[in-house]
Amino acid sequence: MPVNPPEPDFATIMANLQRQLLDQQQETNRLREQIGQMNQRPQVNEVPPLVYQVNLQPIRKDLLYERFRRMKAPEFEGTTDPVAADNWLIDIQVILDFMRLTEQEKVLCASFALKKEAQYWWMTVQMRRDVMAMSWQDFVTEFRAMYYNAEILAAQQDEFTSLQQGSMTVMEAVKKFEQLARLCPELVPTEKEKVRRMMKMFRTDISKQVSAGSSSPILVSDCVSRAIRAEYWINRDKEARAQIFKARKEEKAVVKQTQPRQNAETNQKGQTSSPAQSSKQFGRNKRKGNFTGQGQQRNFPQKRNNRGREGNGIDY
Repeated sequence: MPVNPPEPDFATIMANLQRQLLDQQQETNRLREQIGQMNQRPQVNEVPPLVYQVNLQPIRKDLLYERFRRMKAPEFEGTTDPVAADNWLIDIQVILDFMRLTEQEKVLCASFALKKEAQYWWMTVQMRRDVMAMSWQDFVTEFRAMYYNAEILAAQQDEFTSLQQGSMTVMEAVKKFEQLARLCPELVPTEKEKVRRMMKMFRTDISKQVSAGSSSPILVSDCVSRAIRAEYWINRDKEARAQIFKARKEEKAVVKQTQPRQNAETNQKGQTSSPAQSSKQFGRNKRKGNFTGQGQQRNFPQKRNNRGREGNGIDY
């Protein structure tokens, strides 16, 4: 028959409980010390390592060309006019920036738009350079070296320095000014110089109104807006003067047309008399003996000069 272990006494149970409580207290203190040490350490934000994503996939020219074709970019066939070449370069660059292409993709798309003589030029560039490694700035440099002829640029500079508004509107003159200024950036290095040359280009009547006021324009945009307003009021004044001149001219023409008619009516009234006036005149003529019995006027020979007769000694 198994023997049951003796039941622990109360003193032993209390001793075990006290020992367990003491162990827990020590563990709690140890954890508190660790937490305090962690709070005392300076916090350092860990920066995740940079991961560079390198696109190792080759460029799909067919997909790139399809995207570029949908943009309806202008084609370039070559020209001797630097302004036309610069206009195309600006237009194509706007489209390429909108498409958010890489440098290499920009060069490829721009080469797609080259036609005829410009395409032949690009083939010569491909023979002497690795176009797949070209940047967009490299393309621009090659393009300007080909189509920005030095002699033509010199002529454009002369035209820019002597440019006058003349019969052009303000917007037409400003457009021409900006085109030439792009080809001659060294002549307008600052905004102030650009405004000065633009003021010199405008007609005198416009430039006077633009510079009038408490302050002269210091920005090109302000100068252009003032010139447009001045042109508007000058044209309004010219139209008003033209209408006044036209009204006066028409009034004089009407007077000239009515005056001969009035003179004719006056003469007709003087020649035509009423029946009563004709009867009175007939009566006066009859009393004087100027009319025959049938009412016809009698013609009498004029009397000769008696003095002449006496002088000749002849009786008539």
